[in-house]
Amino acid sequence: MGKFSRTTSLMRASWDVLKQDKELLLFPLLSGICCVLVLASFAGPMLAMTDWQAASQGMTSSTAEALTASDGKISMEQAMRILGLFLFYCCNYFVIIFFNAGLIACAQIRMEGGDPTVGDGLRAAWARLPAIAGWAVLAATVGLVLRMIEERSNLVGKIVAGLVGMAWSLTSFLVVPILVIENEGPVGALQRSAAMLKKTWGEQIIGNFSFGLIFILLALPGVLFLMMGIAANSVAVIVASVLYFIGISLAQSALQGIFQAALYLYMRDGEAPEGFDAAALQTSIGHR
Repeated sequence: MGKFSRTTSLMRASWDVLKQDKELLLFPLLSGICCVLVLASFAGPMLAMTDWQAASQGMTSSTAEALTASDGKISMEQAMRILGLFLFYCCNYFVIIFFNAGLIACAQIRMEGGDPTVGDGLRAAWARLPAIAGWAVLAATVGLVLRMIEERSNLVGKIVAGLVGMAWSLTSFLVVPILVIENEGPVGALQRSAAMLKKTWGEQIIGNFSFGLIFILLALPGVLFLMMGIAANSVAVIVASVLYFIGISLAQSALQGIFQAALYLYMRDGEAPEGFDAAALQTSIGHR
């Protein structure tokens, strides 16, 4: 219940920022559209490189197969699949990080008393393009390695990989705000993020907030209406349900970015941005 209360408090404060700048929803919308385009650009060539049976198993399955070949060797085709998957990860991460950086830049302007535009956010992200690209490559490398470990391991290995992934997510939580606001490079931003978290909350930290929990509850009405639409064979209800899911997904992404900016500013300045509760920010990430 304490976690739920903290989450709702932070969501309300983030929502107040979003209400003042509704155009911030364009950042996750553009990110989603670009991610679909990235997927489409990779799907054709990847499917062309293999037969339909292999394609139905997905790129990840092909990667796992390559890494567990009985003779311990990786064929050229398998190596190309792994390279293609890595490039896909890099491009996907780059798109997400770029637009998230723009959103965070706008949130910072608003929380410091300004009136941001989408153009302000895009210019801020564009100015940090090399650093964003570098962080995308680093994050994609870690993400792909963890994915491979999970697929090749038994249950214990999967659990360990999951815990490492959680630790990585927390350690790197402030990287994007630092990249765009402090003009740090990717490695320096990661070190700075880890140092800020360690200085404030100590060696062992754990996330004490979850916007996803709230949005799971918000998604339940959409699931109900979708089922009703399918049962009634109503295209209008099905389309409305899909649009509802898209809407709450955009809101969740925008609120998450606003919260990242607020947490970073709180840790940098020692004061909560206007509208945010210092106690809720302080306990949003705490000791394990």
